[in-house]
Amino acid sequence: MSGPPVAPVGIDELLERVREGYERIEPQDAYDAVRAGDALLVDIRYAALRDRDGVIPGALVVERNELEWRLDPHGSHRAPEATSHDLRVVVICNEGYASSLAAASLHQLGLHRATDLIGGFQAWKAAGLPVTPPQGSRGAG
Repeated sequence: MSGPPVAPVGIDELLERVREGYERIEPQDAYDAVRAGDALLVDIRYAALRDRDGVIPGALVVERNELEWRLDPHGSHRAPEATSHDLRVVVICNEGYASSLAAASLHQLGLHRATDLIGGFQAWKAAGLPVTPPQGSRGAG
């Protein structure tokens, strides 16, 4: 038996609700955490965006539809980096929206330190933090 129907919410309200469940992180703080060995950056942007804009050096690239399987420390398809539920994961999407929903999903898996990057990849790039150039621009003029 199921309970009473849940009242529908809009995406803006849903984002607000899930973001209340954890502390989001700014690009410079994420960069500092990675350099200190205290965080794993996980880029969930689709390939066309990575090809267009480049990638963050050292970030683990995981397609969004594989994220939970790759980061579950007990999963049979886990990435080697997914070592424990204490892992501090910083999820990065293009502008910081889809990553919020992804971080909330990781919390449901028990990754209690999961968060997402405020402003996403675009904010990281705008902050002047390291980015590997897009595939098409390497070696160009």
